Amino acid sequence: MIRVDQAGEYGATRIYAGQLAVMGDRAPGSGEIAGMAQQEADHRARFDALMARRGVRPTLLQPFWSVAGFALGAGTALIGPKAAMACTAAVETEIDLHYTAQLEELKADGNDPELADMIEEFRDDEREHRDAALAAGAEQAPAYPLLSGAIRLGCRLAIRLAERI
Repeated sequence: MIRVDQAGEYGATRIYAGQLAVMGDRAPGSGEIAGMAQQEADHRARFDALMARRGVRPTLLQPFWSVAGFALGAGTALIGPKAAMACTAAVETEIDLHYTAQLEELKADGNDPELADMIEEFRDDEREHRDAALAAGAEQAPAYPLLSGAIRLGCRLAIRLAERI
């Protein structure tokens, strides 16, 4: 769980880096994206520390996540601010589902309250990101259903790959 979640938080930091590289600090929504990026960086740092304490290795796909995340962020930002928000809404929808499933498993066995508390806190942050993106017009992005569906499918695939590699 820790490796997969750290990979996801790493990917999120790269998505936001790509968006901000295109949007700069003056585009609509860029301030909100920068705030979300900072939260994701905090999540990643906390997972990095947990991995070090517990001796968990990162996914071998991290270099790929770096490039793919940045490209996804930059690509959606090039479409426009609403597409960047659509990306956030799609990613955070899948992460909410992923973290919720993990929480159910962790709470059922009760063996790792530290990890359960982290995941619950981070899930709540991801829900706020999703809701903020929707409020900022994510669903008004060009071809929103197609864009959102493709990004959500990519997220599910990334989670499955990180679980195995």
